[in-house]
Amino acid sequence: MPKPAGPRVVSDVMTHTAVAIGRDGPYKEIVALMDGWKVSALPVLEGEGRVVGVVSEADLLLKEAFRGADPLSGEVGSAAKAGAVRAGDLMSSPAVTVRAGASLAEAARIMARRKVKRLPVVNGIGLLEGVVSRSDLLKVFLREDGEIEAEIRRSVLGGPALTGVDVTVTEGVATLRGTLADRSLVPLLARAARAVEGVVDVRGELGTT
Repeated sequence: MPKPAGPRVVSDVMTHTAVAIGRDGPYKEIVALMDGWKVSALPVLEGEGRVVGVVSEADLLLKEAFRGADPLSGEVGSAAKAGAVRAGDLMSSPAVTVRAGASLAEAARIMARRKVKRLPVVNGIGLLEGVVSRSDLLKVFLREDGEIEAEIRRSVLGGPALTGVDVTVTEGVATLRGTLADRSLVPLLARAARAVEGVVDVRGELGTT
């Protein structure tokens, strides 16, 4: 069975012009950059652009959360950060990043596991190349149904054993119809179709000869 076309990678969907700040960037400048660029976090850079941390809205809001309050047990670290005025002291470090060549699925798993909305994209030596957000990863689901159908026919249903199978795609849901000589091909076929970008789900109406 032909393999599905290779998925796009992070560098295909990321924002290449990424706003960032240096370690010595002051609190108010961080707030202004976030407001001006409509982002919820900034990579913190040092040297020639190596990502050393990320400062987020949550980091900044600690200043308000601890205003005039005595920290409880276990909150000393957060209270200390609340008193910080520079990016290097406010940031969370080490930064949660992703490589430019990582798959979109890998980036999505990192975001879900680490509970972040945006990831700095770095090269092999940790230099910033861009930023990828949740909305960037969701762009694959904007593909037209006809485009998805064509790719499944070309990359999944192109083998001689699958001449009796066709596909229709509606709202991203791919329905496979037809007959197969070998029932064991059904789960393999469904898995290959599901790997095509933009597919929301796969349904099968398949029989065997």
